[in-house]
Amino acid sequence: ETTAAQQGAVGNLRFDPMAMLPFCGYNMADYFGHWLSIGDKTKADKLPQIFFVNWFRRDEDGRFLWPGYGENSRVLKWIFDRVDGKANATKTEIGYLPAPGDIDTKGLDVNPADMEAILSVDADGWKSALPQIKDHYAQFGGKLPARLGKQLEQLAGALS
Repeated sequence: ETTAAQQGAVGNLRFDPMAMLPFCGYNMADYFGHWLSIGDKTKADKLPQIFFVNWFRRDEDGRFLWPGYGENSRVLKWIFDRVDGKANATKTEIGYLPAPGDIDTKGLDVNPADMEAILSVDADGWKSALPQIKDHYAQFGGKLPARLGKQLEQLAGALS
């Protein structure tokens, strides 16, 4: 969502990798290419593992499913355990997710149905986002690393 530091109405969804667009001094396609080249030059076991989280997932009534704030440390613990080989993951169309029960919810006011929703893949939501991502990529023209377009195609195939 946009913030007061960004142009546009606060709260509108926008594509902004790592919330950096307002602060990046050069073309983001070059930035993406730079990070991809680091991966090409570095041994796989030396690369950082990357995790995606959506702290802002909502139910059909607009209520946040995850409490956020300090409770995010529960998800971070799973991530640290995963990196250390102490936590399992379930393979999905979008990558690996913790299974219900893998995130410590002891003492937390989150019901099992919400946890199941949090840890599920909203395939329809992802499918509806694909054209938006493609349009976003188009703004970079020929500078966009081809691998990003290929990855988007792979995601579309996995969601089909």
